[in-house]
Amino acid sequence: MKKLTALLSLALALPLAAQEPPMPQPTAEHHKLAEQIGTWDAVIEMTGPDGTPMKEKGVSRRQMPMGPFWLHDQFQSEFMGMKFKGHGTTGYDPHKKKYVGTWIDSMTPTLMVTEGNWDKTGKVLTMVGMGVDMQGKPARHRFVTTVENRDAHTFEMFVGPEGKDVKMMTIHYTRRVPKRDTTGGR
Repeated sequence: MKKLTALLSLALALPLAAQEPPMPQPTAEHHKLAEQIGTWDAVIEMTGPDGTPMKEKGVSRRQMPMGPFWLHDQFQSEFMGMKFKGHGTTGYDPHKKKYVGTWIDSMTPTLMVTEGNWDKTGKVLTMVGMGVDMQGKPARHRFVTTVENRDAHTFEMFVGPEGKDVKMMTIHYTRRVPKRDTTGGR
């Protein structure tokens, strides 16, 4: 009888063991990231090494090529006559209950890892992480993204110790809207 009970228990457990756990589903936080998909024109404002204000233009192409969890940002611009390329990823970690991000670019030899959250209004995302400063030394970075509307937001980068950090740059982003065909298809 014990053998029969054991066999029945095993027979009932096998179909349950063969079932795979459910795939994770995107959350509201992931859907918020998807709102950034598209091509964005960028106007970069910063101060040059000699203290002169500088303005540059760039383009950010954002997509979710690996599915609904990670926003990938490909950024291109020029800084002081040199071509600049950067790649970032941003996702939401449901275990930490924080947005997490990475950044690499053509002018920095280190990987930056950031984390943070939106404020209560859902309009300001603040991310903090360690990177390098202009001299290549480790430094705390704070990124603040303020959403003006669906098609415009501002990014500010601050570097330095908490409470004493200094704004290094501001980027104004405007979503590039596809041109509509006004010729009637001619």
